[in-house]
Amino acid sequence: MNAAREQTEIIIDILYEQVKSQLPQKPRTYRREARQAYLQIAKQRKASHRKIHQAVREQLGYVKRNLTHIRSLVDAGASLTLLSKHLYRNLVVVNEVFQQQLLMYQQRSHCIDHRIVSITQPHVRPIVRGKAGTPVEFGAKLSVSCVDGNVFLDRLSWDNFWAKPRLIRMRLGNKCTQPH
Repeated sequence: MNAAREQTEIIIDILYEQVKSQLPQKPRTYRREARQAYLQIAKQRKASHRKIHQAVREQLGYVKRNLTHIRSLVDAGASLTLLSKHLYRNLVVVNEVFQQQLLMYQQRSHCIDHRIVSITQPHVRPIVRGKAGTPVEFGAKLSVSCVDGNVFLDRLSWDNFWAKPRLIRMRLGNKCTQPH
C-alpha cells in the first residue's frame, strides 16, 4: 500500500502541473504523515495483528484520498494522456491493488484470487513452498519432462498450479538418463 500511495503522489504532481492556473492550491496528500505511519509499522520486528490492521486502514485512506484527487484533477482539465505509459499502467494497477486491499481489509482476510503483490510486476504471484527461511517464493513455476535424454517444457505459469496430475500420467519408461 505504501508503494501504491507513492505512485499516486507522483501522478498527482504531474497532473497538478497541467491545471495549476485553474486550481488555487495543490491537493493535500499528507505525504510526511503517511510515510511516518508506514515506517512506524515497517520498522517493528513483530507488529501485532491489530496494529497491522490499523496501519492498513490508514494507508487505504491515504490511497483513497489520492485517487479521489486524481479524479478531481482530471475533471478540472488534466489529461491522463500526458502521463508516461509506465505511470498510466501503474495508475491502473494501483486502482486494482486498492480494490483488492480494501476487500481483504473488510473481510479480515489475507488471501484473494490473483492478488497483486508488485505494482511494477502485477503478473507475479506468490507461491507458498513451505521451505525454511523462505516459505514464499515469487516467479514463474515450470513443469518439465524428460524423454530419452531430452527435456521438454510442459507448462510455464506465473500462477501456482498442481503438478501431480501430470506426474501420474507420465509413464515409468520415460526416465531421463544422465550422461556418464
